Amino acid sequence: MSTLPASARRYSAWSLLRARYAGPGYWRPLWSGRNLQPAYDVVIVGAGGHGLATAFHLVRDHGLRRVAVLEKRLVGYGNVGRNTTIVRSNYLLPENHYFYEDALRRWETLSRELNYNVMYSPRGVLDLALTNDDFPALARRGNALRLAGIDAELLDLPALERFAPELEPRRKRRFPIVGALLQRRGGTVRHDAVAWGYARAASALGVDIIEDCEVTGVRAAGGAATGVETTRGHVQAEQIVFATAGHTGTIGTMLETALPIETHLLQAMVSEPIKPLLNSVVVYVSPGHGETYICQSDRGGLVMGGHLDGFPSYTREGAWHRLEDVVRGALELFPRIGGVKILRHWAGTNDMTMDGSPIMDRLRYDNVFVNAGWCYGGFKAIPASGAAFAQFVATGTAPELIRPFRLSRFATGHLLDETGQGPFPVRL
Repeated sequence: MSTLPASARRYSAWSLLRARYAGPGYWRPLWSGRNLQPAYDVVIVGAGGHGLATAFHLVRDHGLRRVAVLEKRLVGYGNVGRNTTIVRSNYLLPENHYFYEDALRRWETLSRELNYNVMYSPRGVLDLALTNDDFPALARRGNALRLAGIDAELLDLPALERFAPELEPRRKRRFPIVGALLQRRGGTVRHDAVAWGYARAASALGVDIIEDCEVTGVRAAGGAATGVETTRGHVQAEQIVFATAGHTGTIGTMLETALPIETHLLQAMVSEPIKPLLNSVVVYVSPGHGETYICQSDRGGLVMGGHLDGFPSYTREGAWHRLEDVVRGALELFPRIGGVKILRHWAGTNDMTMDGSPIMDRLRYDNVFVNAGWCYGGFKAIPASGAAFAQFVATGTAPELIRPFRLSRFATGHLLDETGQGPFPVRL
């Protein structure tokens, strides 16, 4: 049963019939275009997945009523719409695999919770092993997951051939495939549907979502923040949350606080639609080109990504050498796609921490919070991040699930150097 008000519970085929006979004005925006108010209990900066999910849970779970999400461009314009849509929880370290498992469990029921189809597809995530020496690392990660009650299967060649015959694992290739680590519940979620679903649900609960409203500064008095300066004027706020994805470095500068973060670009691309070829998400790391991860979208396009570009940037421009590396890896896996055309490509701006794990903590003032440093895990973390961070903001106490991600770990040396987080962390 949906917990949303009746005004938001209109997601069925009957809407098409109503629209046909109800006349002009029936269709309404997914989220309301409310006016910016002079004061709020909580102002959230960034209308991406993390910001919108936090707003949704603040109102629904903790009863806050004056909440605003300020976005300098459009809802979903940033990284929530610039990723390869993969969700999984197959991380090595307990701090990470428990957190991402919480997110994966929430992905499984999120469409029902938001009453909006986010198209969760548990097609399975495969980490391929290319030599027998790869198996101990995959087995270690798989055993850690199984001890935590998280699904993981180590597949030898016959088992991999049964699960993913399209890989043709016995075919002779430059780097032979010898097995894989499989998480069956991992898969994909439609990225823009996540942004729209959370925006719709939060707006229905009374959250003001203000687009084209850039935050340019923070006012403070008496050792606490009192509000934010925006391109639409000053807004008072009892609490401020920054969830700005790849632009957290500028927030640190705004608050005169150094953060252990660099912004790097992560390239991705999608091919023209082709007939069904790939039934799972495949992660392929070869000595010849680096990493390629690939899946096939519901529209038929092959969605691909790989390593970071390797240098800090905010440009979001395509890097041809990285695109070439990713495509080369895809061709090593599937030579038959050699004639397929790339339809479009893009880059996401990733906040990279030195240990590859996020930062969820207060920043400079007791009433200013930052949700950042997601590296490769930002999209897949959204449901858990929104619920846990909303509890942190509403109660003032971080739940156990996110306490390991405090900013102070970089000063105390309690780093979470997660080799399962992505290709490699940034060494600042």
